[in-house]
Amino acid sequence: MEHRKLESEELNRISTEQFKEAAKIPVVIVLDNVRSQNNVGSVFRTADAFRIEKIWLCGICPTPENREVHKTALGAEDAVDWEYVKDSVTLCEKLRSEGYTLLSVEQTEKSISLENFEPETDKKYALIFGNEVKGVQQEVIDLCYSTLEIPQFGTKHSFNVSVTVGMVLWQTIKPLLPTLK
Repeated sequence: MEHRKLESEELNRISTEQFKEAAKIPVVIVLDNVRSQNNVGSVFRTADAFRIEKIWLCGICPTPENREVHKTALGAEDAVDWEYVKDSVTLCEKLRSEGYTLLSVEQTEKSISLENFEPETDKKYALIFGNEVKGVQQEVIDLCYSTLEIPQFGTKHSFNVSVTVGMVLWQTIKPLLPTLK
């Protein structure tokens, strides 16, 4: 069986302008005080790959003007809409009022294990990811419909936030894949 690696021009990627005009997955990402420029840049690349609506950068999050965010995002920050707000709690209240179902990704008493999360295709979601050390603020968790947790079987108690974003986004968009192709 042949498995020839495809050349970049064979991948039929859309341009930044086409991305801006294309229909988006009804998902926004909220980064609640994520401090690492590399993590934020990586989230931009993942958000671009899954064609989500927007990234909200909150609190101490670096923005794409920062060198390492730009370097890691590889231009995805030009395609994916983003906005900075100081306060995650106020933003989450606003998103709820706009009809988003808020889901924080955190280890809580009643979290839903990611493999059991069945996103509904008629809802729009705000997925909230927290600081690399402290996680999602409790005040933000309190505003959420539920929390999602990724099962883990090793010695550490968390994944890198950019890896977590990829896993959670994949699970969230799977039911919508036919609409993207």
